[in-house]
Amino acid sequence: MADTQFDLIVIGGGPGGYVAAIRAAQLGMKTALVEREHLGGICLNWGCIPTKALLRSAEIYRQMKHAESYGLSAGQIGFDLTKVVARSRGVSAQLQGGVRHLLKKNKVTVIDGTAKLAGLDPKGGGKIAIEGKDTISAPHIILATGARARILPGFEPDGKFIWTYKEALVPDTMPKSLLVIGSGAIGIEFASFFNALGADVTVAEMMDRVLPVEDEEISAMARKSFEKQGMKILTSANIKGIRKGAANVTVTIEAGGKTQELVVDRVITAIGIVGNVENIGLEGTRIKVEKTHVVTDGYCRTNEPGIYAIGDIAGAPWLAHKASHEAIICVETIKGLPDVHPLDMMKIPGCTYCHPQVASVGMSEAKAKAKGYQVKVGRFPFMANGKAIALGETEGMVKTVFDSRTGELLGAHMIGAEVTEMIQGYTVAKTLETTEADLMHTVFPHPTLSEMMHEAVLDAYGRAVHF
Repeated sequence: MADTQFDLIVIGGGPGGYVAAIRAAQLGMKTALVEREHLGGICLNWGCIPTKALLRSAEIYRQMKHAESYGLSAGQIGFDLTKVVARSRGVSAQLQGGVRHLLKKNKVTVIDGTAKLAGLDPKGGGKIAIEGKDTISAPHIILATGARARILPGFEPDGKFIWTYKEALVPDTMPKSLLVIGSGAIGIEFASFFNALGADVTVAEMMDRVLPVEDEEISAMARKSFEKQGMKILTSANIKGIRKGAANVTVTIEAGGKTQELVVDRVITAIGIVGNVENIGLEGTRIKVEKTHVVTDGYCRTNEPGIYAIGDIAGAPWLAHKASHEAIICVETIKGLPDVHPLDMMKIPGCTYCHPQVASVGMSEAKAKAKGYQVKVGRFPFMANGKAIALGETEGMVKTVFDSRTGELLGAHMIGAEVTEMIQGYTVAKTLETTEADLMHTVFPHPTLSEMMHEAVLDAYGRAVHF
């Protein structure tokens, strides 16, 4: 390796790490990025991107089965799981190549290998040892090592019956029956995919509702839709045990005061993640770790000078766009740029790409009330929107939550077709500190699904026109 001294070293090439490296290079910093496996990280290779490719195949398959309702006909509708998976992997490969090109274009030194802290400099930063290669150093080091699936004891992935998201992304067979443990975004997306392709899907959730981080009304609508599609939903569920057979597994579940044994072909565990804090040299440093995540301040700084952490390793919410934004904040703080602001968690949108889609930003109605706000709540159903009717997608709702005193938009929550694309409108509104008056005066195009965003604002103040 020709160069061993850099201005910044980034450990991890996921959506936090590679964005940090590119932004640093743009700002004139000599930057190295060390990645042990895949550029793009879990998101691009085993998360956000390949799951969306799978879900797109499921969406088209679902629409083909209902071709008649659009005045169309389609015969011999089916799918080839191998080709569905191959397309998903191809999408990830294409984007991984794109990330590598962007890093090269910005003159970032990319080093393939496993890195760990190997001595800190009291002035800031320190040395990084790369397994089997040279030691490099920099006054600034960003930890962006990501996270991995949390494993339920007794449910360790075995490559056959028990899957995490990795195994579920490349299934070797289409299971006839499937248990998904956990109903957060990851669990529900896989449940939606396999259910659409014909699997008998059961979802077990330890909380009292599915999608527990979402607004309660949205969660209730989602559950009703999932059950209508044929999913079985078990809430307040405790997994008591598992027995593996020759061709399937039997899972003992306690839910609703009853204990039952469920026999399924496969089990997907989706009960959260664990930060990759091991074997990166944190021992003997002042860097604080809580519940497998590195503790940072609002500017991504740890307790050691010149050492920063971003993305999943730095805690919730575990979202790619949160990691990327932290990357920008962190690098611009290092560079000393003016007007760098800490990340406001209430302005980070969350999206779940199940059917129907779910998206939200800010506080739920219940959380706003718990914080003492007097709220005004607006709702508008998909069934009253012309574009939704024309699309044949009349299931869903847009909900807004306002501070009745100031008109501040506290939160927005959606369920229905394409809401993951629509939520950004409310996210921009929150960033600009938009009030209800600003949103009311905004002209929304017709006919669009986004008109429901306008009507949901109007409804909060008793002014909805079309419902």
